[in-house]
Amino acid sequence: MTLTDSHCHLDDKQFDVDREAVIERALAAGVRTMLAIGTGDGPPDLECAVRLAEEHACIYATVGVHPHNAAAAASEIFERLRELARHPKVVAIGEIGLDYHYDFSPRPVQRAAFEKQLALAAEAELPVSIHTREAWADTLDVLRAHPLRAGGVFHCFTGGASEAEQALELGFHLSFGGIITFPKADAVREAAALTPLHRLLVETDAPYLAPVPHRGKRNEPAFITGIARRLALAKGASEEEIAGVTTKNFERLCLRRAQDSL
Repeated sequence: MTLTDSHCHLDDKQFDVDREAVIERALAAGVRTMLAIGTGDGPPDLECAVRLAEEHACIYATVGVHPHNAAAAASEIFERLRELARHPKVVAIGEIGLDYHYDFSPRPVQRAAFEKQLALAAEAELPVSIHTREAWADTLDVLRAHPLRAGGVFHCFTGGASEAEQALELGFHLSFGGIITFPKADAVREAAALTPLHRLLVETDAPYLAPVPHRGKRNEPAFITGIARRLALAKGASEEEIAGVTTKNFERLCLRRAQDSL
């Protein structure tokens, strides 16, 4: 059984002491591919995931400015993102979106950065990885106004049935992480249950949001097996079926251009 971790922050400082061992444990657990998210600590460093992808055949990268860091994104940052979007191992723009929980950047600034990166993704014909927290209505409104032929994914899906239906109607994939294993996450499991198999992805969001029984500890890609197991239960499917379909979905969504370039 092979799996794909469609969203992990392998550049995070929590992995500085054992990053190579973390990657090896993932491979040993059957994680064939990992998508390293390139938002890092924000501008000016836009290449944290690209560096990892260049060093490891099993790792691909995104590039983008997280909504937390939108206020630091000057015009030259978007020009650099445009350049990096052409890198053969960059397979998506992200994670991008809106975060109204922390409001680390003013909301109008977040929205402007979000819209610019959606335009960049459309130009590059790349999918997007969407972050939304306490901003569902505005996030969906922006996406309706900026349709993407290459599609994208709502990463670490935290909504319920209504949000899932709206995201699916826009053509997006939904990616489920460790939250689906949390005892009180019934709404997330309901959303997973109604998501068609061909729109499902699975992720860890490592080092964050470790699944039960690792909750409260540092997350890592090897833990995706427990997430896939709980997702399979929500879908009434086997673990092998979930592993296979989510890997194929990731390849179809993100890897077509990368595989043609390598």
